[in-house]
Amino acid sequence: MIHDFGIVWSERSLLLSGLGNTTILSILSAVAALLLGFMLTPALMSKQAWLSWIVRGFVDGMRCVPFLLFAYIVYYGLPSLGLRLDNWTSGLLALTIYNAAYMAEILRGAWASQPREPIEAGVAFGFSNLSLFRRIVLPPLLLAAGPVIGNQIIQIVKDSAFLTIIALPELTHAAASIQSRHYVPFAAFITAVFLYWGLCLVIEAGVTTIDRLAAARR
Repeated sequence: MIHDFGIVWSERSLLLSGLGNTTILSILSAVAALLLGFMLTPALMSKQAWLSWIVRGFVDGMRCVPFLLFAYIVYYGLPSLGLRLDNWTSGLLALTIYNAAYMAEILRGAWASQPREPIEAGVAFGFSNLSLFRRIVLPPLLLAAGPVIGNQIIQIVKDSAFLTIIALPELTHAAASIQSRHYVPFAAFITAVFLYWGLCLVIEAGVTTIDRLAAARR
């Protein structure tokens, strides 16, 4: 057993490269999904029925489709429509679109629970729609939704493991590569588990900090 972990240690550069790719992919897709979620949320809450119906259909659709299947559709299905993407772009696009639906629903729920008085006061003081959102709505919205957004980022990290099916060189793909060459499945995959755990602990620390800030504002 110790010998197996020694083999994994000898391949640490491959694992660290996979961890780096997972981290970069998760950060980029989380930021992009959050930004897209911010754009979808007003449409989701729109009083125009046709617009809210379309966005609600997208959100519900993404939340009901397994991510693995959606990643297959993006990587293998889009080329049949004439859109060919490399594995990195496909992985990033799949993670972003899929998790944007969750981000939009998280933000919608947080927005709906916000008190109306500050918004009404901002309107009374003449804030435009953009400045009202940026200065009155956004700060408490982010604080209220911060812990749930953090949990969704952890889900993004876990979803990224599925991208090994399209040969994207993330952490799970690196562990599988070590296992296939050296036949040390337990050591390779348990090491990957602890690396994922460490990455999620960092996210949880950030979530805890945001939660404390939110509690201090209440």
